[in-house]
Amino acid sequence: MTALLPDAAASRSRLRFEVALVLGLSLGKAAAYSVLSIIEKLTRGPALNQQTTTINDSVTPDRSWLDLAYQLAAIGFGLVPMLLALYLLRLSGDRDAIGFDLRRPGFDLARGFLAAAVIGIPGLVFYVAARELGFNTNVAPANLAENWWTIPVLAGYAAMNALLEEVVMLGYLLRRFEQFGMRPWAGIVVSALIRGSYHLYQGFGGFVGNVVMGLVFGWMYRRWGRVMPLVVAHTILDLVSFIGYALIAPYTDWF
Repeated sequence: MTALLPDAAASRSRLRFEVALVLGLSLGKAAAYSVLSIIEKLTRGPALNQQTTTINDSVTPDRSWLDLAYQLAAIGFGLVPMLLALYLLRLSGDRDAIGFDLRRPGFDLARGFLAAAVIGIPGLVFYVAARELGFNTNVAPANLAENWWTIPVLAGYAAMNALLEEVVMLGYLLRRFEQFGMRPWAGIVVSALIRGSYHLYQGFGGFVGNVVMGLVFGWMYRRWGRVMPLVVAHTILDLVSFIGYALIAPYTDWF
């Protein structure tokens, strides 16, 4: 006869399965495809810095209305795993513990701009260095056809990425790791490694840069006790990257 697991062990087992499902539907799945992508790039032939990785591409550039529909669908469905994580946190009574609310807008905005500055400026320098050293592809982060809705859609992608990644990778995942009995820094390291893994499609520079970002954001989240400043910071970083590229790229060959 199989012995029944104690309640605590059974609860941890259920939470582990829950985390596996959430990651399998979202960023864990992205990490797996990203690993396959870097293998494909490494075995293609040209050096990494001779290859270009495009993000936020048009689907039907010749039909603006349909392309817009595709982009809005991608943004909407991209938010579903974040909503699932919030729902599961609410079911377990942990929803309010992650600081995902509008109760402290001044604090969240100020800390968000601070975090964006801490990560953004060194991150840009690191990307350029990694590309020049051959460890990273050329990343083209905004490749939508020129339309009246291009900038708003890029802003939507920036917000979607920030909400999905920070709510799932910080708020949800670190809360569940804590409930597993994992030490805080161990949880931050694992979360950061997952974050780096789903950016491997950009190259090894993208991996290392995002691991560092995950470590810094994880430390800030633990220190501040709120995920909202990191959502603000990530949104700012992606807004600058996506919209800045869209506005500047046609006039320079620097990218």
